Amino acid sequence: MTDAASHATEMGRRTVLRTAGAVMVTGLVGGTPTDTLAAAQGTDAMSSAERNDAPLGTRLQGVQHFGLTVQNMERAYQFYTEVLGGTEVFRHGDFKGDGVQNTLLADQEIEANAREVNPRTIGVPDLRSGAQRLDVRFIQFDNMVLELLQYREADQPMGSARSFAEPVERMSPAFPRMMHICFYVRDDVDFNKFIADLEAESSRRGMTQVRANRTVRVTTEAERKAAPRSANTNRVTEAPSDGWELIYCKGPEGEQLEFVKALGPVKKRFSDALAKRQQTITR
Repeated sequence: MTDAASHATEMGRRTVLRTAGAVMVTGLVGGTPTDTLAAAQGTDAMSSAERNDAPLGTRLQGVQHFGLTVQNMERAYQFYTEVLGGTEVFRHGDFKGDGVQNTLLADQEIEANAREVNPRTIGVPDLRSGAQRLDVRFIQFDNMVLELLQYREADQPMGSARSFAEPVERMSPAFPRMMHICFYVRDDVDFNKFIADLEAESSRRGMTQVRANRTVRVTTEAERKAAPRSANTNRVTEAPSDGWELIYCKGPEGEQLEFVKALGPVKKRFSDALAKRQQTITR
């Protein structure tokens, strides 16, 4: 990647960072953009010297994005933009070279050297020589950005359905280091219908991995499909999670997704925690 391209990429990332950071805290608590900007302005009252000596938390402005490495870029992109309605911020790709290899993969190369094995045997691509390439697409949701990443062979086109490495097969959320993406459903939405519509639309597009769990016990796919729609939503009534509604679902890449509502008491707990944090970082 040229110096000019690197600079453009960095400027693009900074723009997304500022945009997403400004709205990040509005999602779970129902705050307004004005409230959020006011909080941000409070932290901006610090001088650079004060900020650099302040606790680490006061140097942050929220979660900028979650990254998801995918096997099929076009399929994942279609799901997160056309099914879930995200908006593309920008895409960039064909990343290769020493700088990007060192930035993204140094720890894995060190591990391979310690094991005395070829880095490729533990899933480390060779971006350094350009044998493999990295492509990214950023997708904006209301209070979060999702980054889709695909590592591919150099002879494969951008957006290919073929990736450098095999997908991880053991996708249970119980495995340590397993992560999930959680989407916040609007308060007035019928959650049971939302899940049914999500599955139907995904199925129409051939995304057979998109399957939501049920709150009743099922042992086969046929039983899962036959479960009553009322079993789509888990409503929590026990404090401190009372007011929490959720369901776990697999995405088109087999990734773990969660869809939630935060209503009543649990919504207030998030709101109170946010207010406390804002008071802390604006002191």
